[in-house]
Amino acid sequence: MKKEIKEKIAIEVIKTLVNRFELFPEDATNNRNAPFHEAFLQAFSDKLQGKVPDIPFFISLSSWLHGLNTTLGQSFFEKISHILSGGEKREYTSKKLGNLRITREQKENINNIVTDLSNSKRKPNLQKENHEIFNCSKGEFINAIDFSADVFYEETDKIIAIELKTVKPNSGEMRGEKHKILEGKAALKCKYPDKNIFFYLGFPFDPTNDTPTGYNKKNFMKSIINIEKYFAPDEILLASELWNFLSGYPNTMEIILSIINTIATPDFYNNYKFLNDTSKRETKEYIGLLKKWFLFSELKLIENSGRLKSKISNNKKLLRIYNQSPFDSSGTYKINRFNQLKEYL
Repeated sequence: MKKEIKEKIAIEVIKTLVNRFELFPEDATNNRNAPFHEAFLQAFSDKLQGKVPDIPFFISLSSWLHGLNTTLGQSFFEKISHILSGGEKREYTSKKLGNLRITREQKENINNIVTDLSNSKRKPNLQKENHEIFNCSKGEFINAIDFSADVFYEETDKIIAIELKTVKPNSGEMRGEKHKILEGKAALKCKYPDKNIFFYLGFPFDPTNDTPTGYNKKNFMKSIINIEKYFAPDEILLASELWNFLSGYPNTMEIILSIINTIATPDFYNNYKFLNDTSKRETKEYIGLLKKWFLFSELKLIENSGRLKSKISNNKKLLRIYNQSPFDSSGTYKINRFNQLKEYL
């Protein structure tokens, strides 16, 4: 994997950790009174004994963990997917890019497919379904339903769309997802008639597997209510299969986890503050931490600081920009700062 990609992943890891550190419940002073939670938890007091010393803190920590799950599901996985693939989020809705068009016949065929799948009159079959929904030449055109893709990219001969999902989707969600994807594929085929259309459900990991990056699609699909009823295995990208597909390289999930594990250590926040201490620049420890955290852009500035400062010595504004801390208050690396300064390297 190219070092530029590793750096972008590392920057997202750092930003996510900074955000969660600032919200971590050091104590339960903000959650002193949660009577209903505490009352229900009494039934589990024997199971919690020796594991949870403080119930209010446990409640606060549970809320914090829920926030981490939300951040990963709604932000982190999506951004890493864009970094790896060069894709973007695409929303064909009435409030965003506008609805795409499909024929009335396509819509009727899609409704029939979903109904037959619901009634178990047919089994999911990707090739057969595509044949039934990809004819855009007949009849009146009408709006497709709102649909979006968390990852969308266009190549010379194909369109790739991926909906990223939690590994434990809500019960009953699969019928709606199938309907949306069928209409999305049909509409994209009408918009891009000369391209092959692929629309997948993507799951970032497999909780049913014994290894962090491994997966067993058959077991995983059995663990989700109705997914086998509506989706064929070749419509699903799971765990390392998903990440390798996005990057085009093997072992991508292993590399992502390695970057996270390198940065997310107990001394993370002290290291982060150290990097934001501009008086520590040009020390061996500072340079070593930049290398360890894959921050190659900042490393380039520091390793060439003598030449850089010489060239901008008469420009007060650029000197001020150089002397800024590398991260803003949200934990985001100041890439615009680097782009302004790299011209003078």
